[in-house]
This record gives sequence, C-alpha cells and structure tokens, in this order.
Amino acid sequence: MSRVEDSDLAVDLAEQDPRAQDPQGALSPRDQRASSGLAIPSAGGNTVEIPATRSAISDAAQFMHNLSLSPSMRDRRGSRNSFGTSLPIPRSPRMSRLSSVQRGAPSVSRDILASQVQDINKELTTKAKNMAFAFDIDGVLAHGNHAIDEAKVVLKILNGDNELGIRIPHILLTNGGGKTEEARCAQLTEILEQPISTDQFIQSHTPMQALAEYYQTVLVLGGEGFKIREVAENYGFKTVVHPKDLLAWDPSISPWATLTEAEKAEAKPRDFSKMKFDAIMVFADSRDYQTDIQVIMDLLLAEDGMIGTKAKDPVATRIPIYFSQGDLLMPTEHKGLPRLTQGAFRIAIEAQYKTLTGVDLERVVYGKPERATYTYADEVLKAWMEELHGVSRLPDNVYMIGDNPASDIIGGNMYGWNTCLVRTGVFQGKEGENDPNSPANFGVFNNVLEAVKAALAKELGPDFKLKWNPKVNPVTHGDGASAIE
Repeated sequence: MSRVEDSDLAVDLAEQDPRAQDPQGALSPRDQRASSGLAIPSAGGNTVEIPATRSAISDAAQFMHNLSLSPSMRDRRGSRNSFGTSLPIPRSPRMSRLSSVQRGAPSVSRDILASQVQDINKELTTKAKNMAFAFDIDGVLAHGNHAIDEAKVVLKILNGDNELGIRIPHILLTNGGGKTEEARCAQLTEILEQPISTDQFIQSHTPMQALAEYYQTVLVLGGEGFKIREVAENYGFKTVVHPKDLLAWDPSISPWATLTEAEKAEAKPRDFSKMKFDAIMVFADSRDYQTDIQVIMDLLLAEDGMIGTKAKDPVATRIPIYFSQGDLLMPTEHKGLPRLTQGAFRIAIEAQYKTLTGVDLERVVYGKPERATYTYADEVLKAWMEELHGVSRLPDNVYMIGDNPASDIIGGNMYGWNTCLVRTGVFQGKEGENDPNSPANFGVFNNVLEAVKAALAKELGPDFKLKWNPKVNPVTHGDGASAIE
C-alpha cells in the first residue's frame, strides 16, 4: 500500500525538528524549547517517535471568524499539530497490561471443521488472510450505548460466520476514550454481542501511554467521574492529578464549581503549591468546562508548571499540553445535528490562551487523522494477524470504515487505506453523494454492513457466502457440494 511522505504534505522535518541537528536525540525537553517552542521528549526506551504531519497554523483563528464544519483535506493538513513536534507511540502494541475479552469463541470442533474447509479452498483462504478492516465505533458500530443492528451482523461474519468459517482480522480505531481499554471492550462486547479484545482495540489516548516514559507528574482530565485517573495510572504515569483534586484542595480555584459529597470522597487533595506539573493530558471530553479550562489556563500561564504562579514569559517556561484527538463533531443518540466534542474544547483553550497572551498555543494532537495513530494501528493489526493467522505482517488490503470525513476518511486516504464512508453518523449525505472535501476512495454506503459486503465481494468474489454451514462436509465440499444451506 502506498504511504504519504512528508514531502507530500509540504513538511520539512529537517527544518522543523531539532533532532535533525541532534541525531543522538540528546536535547532535553527544556532545551528543545529553544528550537521548537514546545517541550516534546526525545526518543527513548520503549517508544517510537512519529513526526507530526501538521504545521503550526492555529485552529483557533479560523474557527473564531469562519466556522467550517468540514474543512478540506488540504486545510486539514495544515491545521493540527504544532511546529517541530513528534508524537511518541509505544514500540509494543500490547502495553496496556489489560486482559483480553475472549467470550463467545467458536468451539474446538467447529475450528477443526473450518480449518479443513479452508485447506480445500486454499486460494480463497489466502485472499481472506490478505485483508482486514478498521472500524470507527461511534456512528459506525454504535450510537452511544446502543449497537447499530447491521454492526452485529458484520462482526458475526468477520468472526467466522462465512463459508470458510475464517476469522477476518478487524480492529476498532476510535477517537473516543475516557475509560480503560478493558472497560470499553467489555461494554462493546455486551452491546455488540460479539467478543471485542483489548488486543484489537485502540482508543484515541491508547498510543499516549508512551508519554508515561517522559512525564512524572501530569494533569489528566476528561470522561466520567474519576475514571480517567485509572486510565493514566494503567498507562504507567506515576503522579496523576485530576482537576477535581485541585478543586478539593482549593475550592476558590473554580469560582462557581461545587463538589458533590461523592466527588469529595474520591478526590485526592494535597498541597499542590509545592508540586511541579510536567504536562497536561486531555484524554477525553470535558464534563466540567469551567473548572477544566480554568485549571488548564492556570498551568499554561504558570512559571514552569507551578500552580499559583504567573510566568513573566508565557512561552519560555510553559509546560506542554496534549489532546487525545481533534474531532470537532461526534455522532450520538441525539436525533438532530452531531454534537460538539473534544476539538471544540481544544479550540476554546487555544482562543482563550491567545487572547490572554497574544501568541498561538502550541499543542500536540493525537487520534485520527494523525499519522502516529495509523502507525500504531499497523502494529496492532500485525499482532492481531499473528494471533489469528500466525503471521506477523500487514495485509495488503485494509478497509477503513468511518462516518466522519474530517478524521476517518482523511486519515485513511492519507495513509493509503481503502476508505468507506457510512451515513449512520456525522456524514448525512444523500444517496449517490460523497463528501466533497474529503471523499471516501472506496465508496459511500448506507451502513457498515453494506460497506463490508462490498469489500468482501471485491476481495473474495461476489459469490462468497456470508454464512457458515454447520453441516458442511469437507470431504465433498469443493466438489459440487455447497457449504451453505
């Protein structure tokens, strides 16, 4: 598959990245500020660094004056990550230290029978082992906590309910987050009625576990209650502070906020005036804009991450801020327009910071369509291929199925995947219409089942049957006997 090169995006890495002049990666995060402005850690230990493909164009300026809900691919390329940054990702795709979900696996006898059928149909089996799917979740497989009916059928097919009885590799690649991978997989297994393993699952903040190698004390926010603390601690961050910890320590820090008794019981206040913060991590959507924005702004304006102080220079000692994804809109159970999501929160932070300081906020954005997310997805997909088929390699034909042209489709197109756009989420185009700014290269479909059927027909032929026959006789199958009743 083709891959987008940095030259295609008009990105000069030698000019952007201080490591180009420092091949040993010896610059410390603080030293790097002199060259790039933002303290991004250099390569180390168990991480890989992926150069960002976005320039330093500010998102806030364009949205404050001319709101565009669907920026073109060209505009999007120049609007995401700050100048001179790299996105560290884990070297290993299995760093979450969370158990896999293995419910609903086929029986041993069924597996033996399926392997016999596959041995007879070697050419078709080879083709089936050379394809894979990457699914967005919200708007493709589910709306909130409710599965899309066609998604249940799709996962059954890919988990072996087909004429070969073969499991076709598929991963879930979502810009959602806020819970541990284990908790989210258990939830999806329940609503989709098919086993979802942590080994095939990537949330927007999953690759950000690599940052635990660089930052000791971090402010982490987003999601329901204090669940995000557990996520960060599972990733290996040593000292994790939640905004409500700060509110419990000093209620005046957020003038109109009030903690509930349950929140007081779960908060971990301490003397934060003596604590130095190393970074800010926005892992999921804020549930308390007022408190979260105030605390973030306090730290961005502080002297070297010391809350309660004010820096003389708002840039020189500013600690870095990371966002797990950049989507402006997300599909929900709401029947009207899609709802605003983390991208809107980030834009608000950018606009307020620029208003207070007069300079653009440098920040790092993970998630789709960032290349780091797809590089990490490659490693997860290779590991899942080894799990299912015993070969650690990428299939030649990967199909990305998403509902958001500005993330799912742009990212897949730029990474050389086949992209399928569905009408069950953010995109609501009419029959026959593709997104004009970021068109899906494989096609537009009413739902995920139609997209998967089209992909299977292309790779395995129009006669490939999407049902397993439990009464198939491998001895006669392939000699005129059908595997499907």
